Amino acid sequence: MDIVIIVEGKNDRARLRRLLSGEVDILCTFGTPGPEQIDQLIRQVGNRELYIFTDNDASGRRIRGILRDAFPDAGHIYTRKGYPGVENTPDEYLIQQLEKAGLEDYIIRPEDDELTRILRNSP
Repeated sequence: MDIVIIVEGKNDRARLRRLLSGEVDILCTFGTPGPEQIDQLIRQVGNRELYIFTDNDASGRRIRGILRDAFPDAGHIYTRKGYPGVENTPDEYLIQQLEKAGLEDYIIRPEDDELTRILRNSP
C-alpha cells in the first residue's frame, strides 16, 4: 500500500519520520498552502492513500480545511488539543493516533533496536 501523510512543517515531518518506515511519504504544506502548492501536492499524492495530520490550533484547522477540500477522500489524524503541535506531541500519543488510522505496519517504535529500524526502512 502506497501511503502519504501531509503535515504542516519540516519539524512535524522530522518527528513523524522517526516513527514511520521510509515506505510512508511525508509531505509538508510549509504553512497555509496557496493554489499552486495545492496543485503540486495533488500531483505528488497522485492515487496514493492520503492522511492529513495538522496541529490542533487555528492555523492547523484552517490548513486541514483547505486540504479537506482538495482531498475529500483523505483520512484524518488528529493530535490532542493542548499539545503544542505535532512536533511536540509525545511519541506514545502519536503512535496511538497512527495505529487508529490503520498504519501499525509502518510504525517504528522507539524501543525497537537499531537493526529492526534498518530492516524496516530498507526497500
